[in-house]
Amino acid sequence: LAQPNVHFYSLQKGAQAQEQLAQLIQQQQEDVVAFNITDFTDAFEDFSDTAACIAHLDLVITVDTAVAHLAAAMAKPVWLLNRYDTCWRWQREGTHSPWYDSLRIYRQSVPGDWASVMTQVARDLASLTNA
Repeated sequence: LAQPNVHFYSLQKGAQAQEQLAQLIQQQQEDVVAFNITDFTDAFEDFSDTAACIAHLDLVITVDTAVAHLAAAMAKPVWLLNRYDTCWRWQREGTHSPWYDSLRIYRQSVPGDWASVMTQVARDLASLTNA
């Protein structure tokens, strides 16, 4: 998803999130476009801190987590990267949620196929940032 003029903020907490972020930062040295990412999550004590951060973002891109619900409940634009065997909340098809007007769903067409999901998200992000 790395693109010029796009800056990302991590909203994922915990040791595993820190490890994944460190791997991403190490990998970006090999990438053509730098992945600009900031992590303030060490300062997050509860969801009110997460919500305060989300309030300043233009868009939240996430998998099916509590952050998806929090950001969408705040009416922030949310792009949900959804697995093939979806949770009932996201229904079986379609790109929009009956629960949140600001949420768009990007679905796997077959189990494990994140490549097509990420390709579409990258295209849409490029279109959004070039608009």
